[in-house]
Amino acid sequence: MKGITFLGDHQVELREFADPTPGPRDVILEIKASGMCGTDLHAYRRQFTGTEYFIAGHEPCGIVVELGAHVTKKEARKGMRVMVHHYDGCGNCRHCKSGWSQLCDEGPIVYGSGQGHGAHARYMCVASHTLIPLPDDLSFMTGAAISCGTGTAYGALKRIGLEGDETVAIFGQGPVGLSTTQFSAEMGARVIAIETSQERRSLALEKGAYAAIDPEEIDPVKAIHDLTHGEGAHKTIETAGVKQARIASVKGTRKWGTACFIAGGGDLTVEVGPDLTFRQISLVGHWTFSKNGQADCARFVSDRKIDVDGIFTHRFKLAQADEAYKLLNEQKTGKGVFLPS
Repeated sequence: MKGITFLGDHQVELREFADPTPGPRDVILEIKASGMCGTDLHAYRRQFTGTEYFIAGHEPCGIVVELGAHVTKKEARKGMRVMVHHYDGCGNCRHCKSGWSQLCDEGPIVYGSGQGHGAHARYMCVASHTLIPLPDDLSFMTGAAISCGTGTAYGALKRIGLEGDETVAIFGQGPVGLSTTQFSAEMGARVIAIETSQERRSLALEKGAYAAIDPEEIDPVKAIHDLTHGEGAHKTIETAGVKQARIASVKGTRKWGTACFIAGGGDLTVEVGPDLTFRQISLVGHWTFSKNGQADCARFVSDRKIDVDGIFTHRFKLAQADEAYKLLNEQKTGKGVFLPS
């Protein structure tokens, strides 16, 4: 089969790989949708120094087509529509047992990262315990989004306890930020979206934002305070991975409020006293979600009839990988997805 692999230096290639075969506790999925994520850009942009090629893609959604010898009927069955919690761990530590395999004490395997082949291909082999049933009324594209970016947005909002009478400022309106905006609005909160791309600001307004601010034109901290009677947002969430956005998210949070960082990488410089301590600010770092959290997100989307498919602005075949990642690298559009079959 053919799979997309990163060569580094903004290069991708569609290479030939052997069809996967399951181990005793594995299943083979036929991938129906494989989402593109902003974290892919780390592998896309960096210098390639390895000698092994791996299939990219850590937002898998598809159908079970083959079972390992020891996979039980309770775990999987052929034809089952599934998402994947895209981490595998030791299975024995307290983090794995609580569904947080990405925090495994022995070190996790992350599918699509070089530790395990990902979903940008026709088929994918995963451990059976990573499967999350996809509700019948949700599309494979929605399932792919929930498998990372959209699920992360939901997990962050639950983590900070967003309430319907609150204002939340969301920095960055890429796929994760846009999902955060969409879910926040559905939960009843008033959303202030901060984003440099005009196209993404428009998408944020379509998905329920009360206001969309261009931080290159307006000081976002001042704008947040102007829209909140001088107090600041109850909650802020930073998804852009930009130092200036992190600083502004802390400064834009009101007294006793909570600032949450989703994006990884980079650093933060604040004055601990005036920016945090003397205002009783809570600072939260959030990374993806547990297996239970992923299932909860899918139920939330299903029960509320939320149009997650609407955050997708581009759909690609595997052969369009170069075009797809050049577009993602511009960071101006909504979400992209590969539809391998």
